[in-house]
Amino acid sequence: MDRLSNTVRPYAWGSTTAIPELLGTAPTGEPQAEMWMGAHPGAPSRLSRPSGSGAASDSASAADTGAGSAPGELSLTDVIAADPVRELGAATVAAFGPRLPFLLKLLAAGAPLSLQVHPDLAQAQQGYADEERRGIPVDAPHRTYKDANHKPELICALTPFEGLCGFRRPAEAADLLSALGVDSLKPYVDLLRAHPEDAALREVLTAILGADPDEMTRTVAEAAEAAGRLGGDHAPYAQIAHHYPGDPGVIAAMLLNHVQLQPGEAMFLGAGVPHAYLGGLGVEIMANSDNVLRCGLTPKHIDVPELLRIVRFEATEPAILRPEAAASGEELYETPVDEFRLSRYVLPAGGAPVDLGATTPQILLCTAGAPRAGDLTLAPGESVFVPADETVEVSGTGTLFRATVVA
Repeated sequence: MDRLSNTVRPYAWGSTTAIPELLGTAPTGEPQAEMWMGAHPGAPSRLSRPSGSGAASDSASAADTGAGSAPGELSLTDVIAADPVRELGAATVAAFGPRLPFLLKLLAAGAPLSLQVHPDLAQAQQGYADEERRGIPVDAPHRTYKDANHKPELICALTPFEGLCGFRRPAEAADLLSALGVDSLKPYVDLLRAHPEDAALREVLTAILGADPDEMTRTVAEAAEAAGRLGGDHAPYAQIAHHYPGDPGVIAAMLLNHVQLQPGEAMFLGAGVPHAYLGGLGVEIMANSDNVLRCGLTPKHIDVPELLRIVRFEATEPAILRPEAAASGEELYETPVDEFRLSRYVLPAGGAPVDLGATTPQILLCTAGAPRAGDLTLAPGESVFVPADETVEVSGTGTLFRATVVA
């Protein structure tokens, strides 16, 4: 078992205070958006292993310890590459290849993230192969598919957490837009009320993304003013417009369900479901992928034809997940994917130690208290990597999130 050193990503939408407050450190004044725990090549976790402690030490001289690594630290990416079966287990390697199939994060949104969707596995494989065939560099700003994997994800709230998830019923979206009293929104209202559900949503989103930029800027300004004046169900969209003035994503966001999670509640986001996070601190877990198609609330590239191919144009009621408790004390967030499995342990004072040994790799993240994992005491925001088949016992008082794969 290894204590991890993790990178915090300073994306502009990040909160300046939420992650420092959890870690017990002083804010820097800069946004701290995400802390990554895992073996993603963009910011792999780092660890130290004494000489002779495993296959990773044998290749330490050849390992790239990554940006920001201290002397003697290894990246988790290189540790796994040195002996995938030892670190991940034979079953995990057989199912997902010689890499950790999930990425765990602390996510702290101080402003809305981009409105986005993710492809399913077949769409990702097809899109990646197409862009490779066309010779589009992976780091090109107009590149859509960074890899050939899908990106289902789960967000679990640590504080009150606000987001958007899935399309509203077209009639409900029409009512929300109509109440603003903005003349330029009337064609969208009419479309939402006059067509079958899937056609209505497709036509309206297509019209929003294809609108004249100057006209859309005026529409968003009028809609934002009206939303601020009306408040209530319209208030979130006034705040979104404050961060993204003139962005067509402000109007597209009104087509989506507004969701508020309380601490301990979670939301699963599958392929093709449009969504955005608006504010709050949470634990996020996802398949190890970078594939994002954006709908708005961003200055980045929007591939409208590909987006419209990927989006699932169906109204949904966002399902708020609450963990299912087992006799062992594990509280599991059920999802329909195999790449990740997220659960929580709330360890009471004086409770018996809990055995978390597994045949799969694990990352344990402390979010409260001072629990112990083996001989290591964890503070909030600290994490450990547990290789497959390694025995680990947790004890003490506090809250631990456990990330692994479906066995």
